[in-house]
Amino acid sequence: MNDALAAGLTLAALALLLSGFLLVAGRLLRVVEDPRLEPLVAMLPGTNCGGCGKPGCRAFAAALLAGEAAPAGCSVSPAVAQQRIADFLQVAVGEAERRVARLACAGGRNVAPVLASYEGEPRCATAVLVDGGGKACAWGCLGLGDCERACSYGAILMDPHGLPVVDEARCTACGDCVRSCPRNLFHVVPEKQPLWVACSNPLAGNRMLEECMVACTACARCVQDAPEWLRLEGNLPRLVDGAAGMPPRAAIDRCPTGAIVWFGNGRPEIGECARGPRSPRITERLTA
Repeated sequence: MNDALAAGLTLAALALLLSGFLLVAGRLLRVVEDPRLEPLVAMLPGTNCGGCGKPGCRAFAAALLAGEAAPAGCSVSPAVAQQRIADFLQVAVGEAERRVARLACAGGRNVAPVLASYEGEPRCATAVLVDGGGKACAWGCLGLGDCERACSYGAILMDPHGLPVVDEARCTACGDCVRSCPRNLFHVVPEKQPLWVACSNPLAGNRMLEECMVACTACARCVQDAPEWLRLEGNLPRLVDGAAGMPPRAAIDRCPTGAIVWFGNGRPEIGECARGPRSPRITERLTA
């Protein structure tokens, strides 16, 4: 009986000691949360889209409180909501470089042949598992609209040739289309970036034109015409990091296929982009 009592008292003392230790540790290690955090999170759209560069609205709110972000960084919030946040924090709205999603492919069914008819579930993610979806170009868009369905803002519409077209005025750079494309054809880029390569084909030479009439052939004419702005990387022209100013529109003029396009300034309407005068005039969508 005495042994049982001693054991019980020992356990009780140990429990009391541990409780005291946890109480002290909790006070010493406690992270004090800014009382403005929850009201600020409530002011944000709650989409957790990642367009601000943070993993979610709560993380963006924390960055706002830490002075690491500006209200304008939330691309989903309208101007009035951004101003409300700025007033709440007593800071300036600030400026943020607007970013949009663009598709690295122009090969709709009118210019890129389909070798086999896919009859399964109408989803790109499924079709790509069945012999690549049946399209001749192994890197091109499958055209089954996963991106259109994934876009929460109605910024993507499928054109008559089965190619998604981004309405940049609606795009919030949330990245849903990037995550939904099994061929990684969408990229989020600065809206003011006028040069864009609408192709992901890594092969060189005119043989690729049998699989897509608007494919990049790595001819390097654009690189020759804008050497300070473009370089060939993996047989595709890429913008040179750190290049300042506005690239010359001449970079698209000698492209024989229209694989490199010019978006110009501002927000183009759906499908509006310019191709060089030597590019083929295949359909109304590809008219320069």
